[in-house]
Parts: sequence; C-alpha cells; structure tokens
Amino acid sequence: MATRHGKLALAVLASVLALPVGRTMLWAADAPAAVAAAPVNTLTDDEKKAGWKLLFDGKSTDGWHNFKKDTVNVGWQVKDGTLAVVDPKKAGDLVTKDEFGWFELSLEYNISKGGNSGIMFHISNEGGAMWATGPEIQLQDNIEWHDPELSGWIYQLYKPAVDPKTSKPLDATKPPGEWNHVRVLISKDKCEVDMNGVKYYDFVLGSDDFKARIAKSKFGGMAKFAKFDKGFLGLQGDHGQVAFRNIKIRPIESK
Repeated sequence: MATRHGKLALAVLASVLALPVGRTMLWAADAPAAVAAAPVNTLTDDEKKAGWKLLFDGKSTDGWHNFKKDTVNVGWQVKDGTLAVVDPKKAGDLVTKDEFGWFELSLEYNISKGGNSGIMFHISNEGGAMWATGPEIQLQDNIEWHDPELSGWIYQLYKPAVDPKTSKPLDATKPPGEWNHVRVLISKDKCEVDMNGVKYYDFVLGSDDFKARIAKSKFGGMAKFAKFDKGFLGLQGDHGQVAFRNIKIRPIESK
C-alpha cells in the first residue's frame, strides 16, 4: 500500500509526463543553468600538453596593457571572471605584453546590445593606432550596431561565403548577452577564422590575394598595415561594452 509521500511522488511524476513535449524541452533547455558551470579561464591537461597558454587568468590584468602604455585604463575591469570593457570612454585598446608570430587563438566574447569590438593581431608600436598595423577580426552585435562589417569578418578583407538559406553571408553568431566562441589560426601556410565551431573563411598572409584585398580597402594607403609577421594581440575597447573569457593561445613554431 502506497504511503502518503509515495502517492504525492507518483502524482508529481504523472503531471510531468503529462506536459506537452515542447514545454518539457523548454525546461530541459533551462536546466543546465542550475548546474555548476565548467571551470573557465583554465587549461585542461590535454591543452597544456598541446602547448596552450592562458592569456587571462580570470583574476587580474597581468600580461595586458593599453596600447603604447604600461598600465590598464580604468574602463577595463576584471569582472565576474571576465576581462571586460565597462566604460568604453575610459577603456581604449588593450594589447598583450608578449608578441606572437604564428599561433592558434581561442576565446569567448559576450557583446552588449549595440556593442562593437575587435581582435587584432601582429600589432606593432610603429603604428599610431592598433589598426594601423594589425588586421582586425570584427566583433559586434550584428543586429543593432549597423556596421557593414559583421562579427567574425576580417575588416574589409575577408568574410564568409553567402548562406543559400538567407542569401546573406553566413552568420553563426549568438545574440548579445550570450557567449560566442572564436577560433583564429594564423600560420605560415594557412589562416582561418571560425565562429562558434563554424568555419568562416581561410586565407594566406602575404599572398597575392591578400595584398590585392588590402589595396582595395581603406588600409591600402597605410605603409605598415599587415607588414609584420610578429606582433602583439589586441582587444578593441572604445566602441561599446564587451566581456572576454577563456583567452587561450597556442604558439606555433616557424619552420
């Protein structure tokens, strides 16, 4: 004979099973939020063996400084385990302490509504600004910012192919408030940019195609743009609020 508690448990189970499939799936989609998230800003043993290094420890701005400065402006803050632009008017562009040649970069970003930022590489202090020497991988809210260069594109140089479903360039980004994962490979023979696991495009630095695209862009008249095979990595901080985490790099030795 079932106890009072047993009857109650059976009633609850029956009510759950009676829910429409759509509602049950919605609950299931929300359930992970109640589960402890996987550790961020850490490296697995496999990543360590593969040569990955953390560029942000989740606790400090060690290893970073503003472009052509020794310090970090107050607009950048370590907040809830992220490296965040909390005040774009007081942030400015941030660069790594170390320079990198060939590498694989992995990071996550969470953009604000209407926000805009970017990842730049092979930056040199010989330029008056980061973008004067380093190509930029655009990061933005594709819906609200209205810049024709969308998130994941290399500014005015490369973008994904047209998605036949939309007749527009492929867009794998998630909306503001959600985390997006970007993978950037910069190597001698091949470079590639992926957004949330979707390959956007590949190219070869210094190739005839690469040079031709620069010549047709606004960077064509900049004598030192994309001329360095080694430089700082940079995060743009003057166009809106944005947060970064899990910033990891795997240096690739030249052959």
